[in-house]
Amino acid sequence: MKIAITGANGYIGRHVVQTLMELGHDVTAVDIHFEKDDEKNVAADIFDFSQNLFKKLNSPEALVHLAWQDGFQHNSDSHLLNLANHYNFIRLMADSGCKNISVMGTMHECGFIEGRITAATPCNPLNLYGIAKNALRQSLLLLASQAGFSLKWLRAFYILGDDLKNHSLFCKILQMEKDGKKTFPFTKGNTLYDFISIDELAKQISAAAIQTDVTGVINVCSGEPVTLKDKVEDFILEHHLKIRPEFGAFPDRIYDSKIIYGDVTQIKKIIETQKY
Repeated sequence: MKIAITGANGYIGRHVVQTLMELGHDVTAVDIHFEKDDEKNVAADIFDFSQNLFKKLNSPEALVHLAWQDGFQHNSDSHLLNLANHYNFIRLMADSGCKNISVMGTMHECGFIEGRITAATPCNPLNLYGIAKNALRQSLLLLASQAGFSLKWLRAFYILGDDLKNHSLFCKILQMEKDGKKTFPFTKGNTLYDFISIDELAKQISAAAIQTDVTGVINVCSGEPVTLKDKVEDFILEHHLKIRPEFGAFPDRIYDSKIIYGDVTQIKKIIETQKY
């Protein structure tokens, strides 16, 4: 299958490109800039609608739209300012003939939820990143029903792996270790989150993207809540770090959910069907 992947040079994108190529697909990696030339890499501004974007992206049969500015800055104005451009890009690709489209979502579109998040969980996002993603999800689901294309909204949770590039707590731990710090202040770490490795996430995204039987909101996650404390301690042990957390130095934020994780019914169905 001919597949175009936007945001291909990003944290998640690099792993999805590699996974789909290993599966034998004809992948076009799309981003605003690439460090090295490759015939599979297309440097393009996907918000420049004066060009024939469908042709520039090698007329793909499927699109995996991962591109998003300031994904780690949750209250950046860019989330709302770029919202219409994301919608118009997807509409253009669908109108041009790409009928299999997958778009990256986030648990932040859900807002404060305690417990399991399903495809039907009502959303009330609490930051601009979540608000923009939620609005894009709602508008694209409506567009897909009207324009007749297959839409997979891939909702991710907390991601581990490739840790120097993911801007997460674990990236910060590695940097503090590198800086020679012995300890770092932390909360009690009793909240439970849904963690997934970047490699497993890339496999789930790829599996969902190449099929059209299961559509709509699909959680791409582990489905297993784990305490942040346990995950931090496992990370330190796995990477043979000397630095140690000071649990309880910071109070837990009152607006953080005590437990949040994703329902994996749909992604399991996809993977079992493909024997992936």
